[in-house]
Amino acid sequence: MMLPGLLAAGVIAGAAWAVRGRSAAVLGPVTWRGPSTERSIALTFDDGPSEGTPQLLDLLDAYGAKATFFVCGRNVRRLPGVLREVVARGHEVGNHTDTHAALYLKRRETIRREVVVAQESIAEAAGVRPVWFRPPYGCRWPGLAAVLEEQGMRLAMWTAIGSDWRWPAERVAGKLERAAGPGAILCLHDGRELTANPEIAATLGAVRVIMPRLKENGFRFPTVSQLICPTQSSNASSR
Repeated sequence: MMLPGLLAAGVIAGAAWAVRGRSAAVLGPVTWRGPSTERSIALTFDDGPSEGTPQLLDLLDAYGAKATFFVCGRNVRRLPGVLREVVARGHEVGNHTDTHAALYLKRRETIRREVVVAQESIAEAAGVRPVWFRPPYGCRWPGLAAVLEEQGMRLAMWTAIGSDWRWPAERVAGKLERAAGPGAILCLHDGRELTANPEIAATLGAVRVIMPRLKENGFRFPTVSQLICPTQSSNASSR
């Protein structure tokens, strides 16, 4: 009979959604967009810091935009000065694990180590402790929600992801512009996992293309914390 096969396919699809769906809250609370009452968009950048991050910071300065940088602990230890510059320029820092590990099929202690080691590296380098966490590849797993609660953190996904690691700048910008709207959280990358001196020309080019268009449409660019909790500061605490 076909029914058992259909049921199995449904179970598999449901499990995949729970692990990777941008708005799936099966494994714990998730934030993937902000309020739609203001013309605000949160720009987020994953996998840094990298050697290209300062160029991105200059672009954001030019457009009067703030962003949230979800950084990897190993990259932070490699380039602590770049992370300090991110904070000095008024941007928010989020946690993106220590080694950019996919968290599915991992034990809770392994997940905890990835989160905590990155958190400590960020605090050591820049004197702040992130309140937002974004899992590599968007993958969650049982145990992650408890670790985040223990660390006083919240999980942030995205409204749209730019695929800037594989697409040219114009295509990336077009995808994000179509998804842009009040309360959107847009995901780009100022690093390429743990690669040293990564090629991020597509990311920089997409920012150059999309920012003037969005500003012309009246959008402003707060951090994730400012988008979700306007009365709170970007980084939760100084060390």
